[in-house]
Amino acid sequence: MTTPDSGTPAAPSWDPRQYLRHADHRTRPFHELLARIPGLPAGPAPRIADLGCGAGNATTLLADRWPDARITGYDNSPRMLERARAHTGPRLDFAEADAADWTPAEPHALIVSNALLQWVPGHTARFPVWLDAITPGGTLAFQVPGNFDQPSHVLMRELADSPRWRDRLSGRLRHADAVLTPAAYLDALTAPGVTADVWETTYLHLLPGEDPVLDWVKGTGLRPVLTALADDPEACEAFLAEYRDLLRTAYPAGPHGTVFPFRRIFAVARKEDR
Repeated sequence: MTTPDSGTPAAPSWDPRQYLRHADHRTRPFHELLARIPGLPAGPAPRIADLGCGAGNATTLLADRWPDARITGYDNSPRMLERARAHTGPRLDFAEADAADWTPAEPHALIVSNALLQWVPGHTARFPVWLDAITPGGTLAFQVPGNFDQPSHVLMRELADSPRWRDRLSGRLRHADAVLTPAAYLDALTAPGVTADVWETTYLHLLPGEDPVLDWVKGTGLRPVLTALADDPEACEAFLAEYRDLLRTAYPAGPHGTVFPFRRIFAVARKEDR
């Protein structure tokens, strides 16, 4: 969740309640990312940063695994941080920061990010800065969605660029270049003294209810549209109706729910012990 540069559209507003409606599915990749992170370097109270902590529900998993660590969740959405601070504890806190320019003020044993970096243009430029702050034996780990070429996003962009909507929505949505290929991430992270592990997984989420894919993207990918049309409820409802109909064709409901394929890219870069 990043703040755009001056002259670009306003950053999307976030709704913690909407985001958490699919918390189980959204948190599963973070569980799997954590499973591939090795133990932290030896030492008292290792430092951990969670970039793009959102509502803080995933940050608590870090505290569960490393109860002796000092953990800070960072986000630039006041609404998300308000929700996250309900999880504050003796070794867990939350602070406002933007991943586009966040620089660690002290050495970290782990810097982790869950479904954030797709919102940060040019995020690979931050990798050397973050890796430089990682202590020997420490880790930089993240996962990002890799589904920008799927109907949920393609149809959204096509509709936003259609004659009816382009004046209000053109340029607000991310394209396939919002994330790199797994091979490109491997290349960006591998360096002398750093070993990287990069992989991808496509989940087949079985979503219940009516129009569940629309409900899902309302919490994430559709936020720029909802923000741009927030001052015009009638236009917002009209866009949602058009987009809903397109999604119903692309993701038809089945007897057990609606299958929503979702590809994600994972990376774990570990600094060698000295």
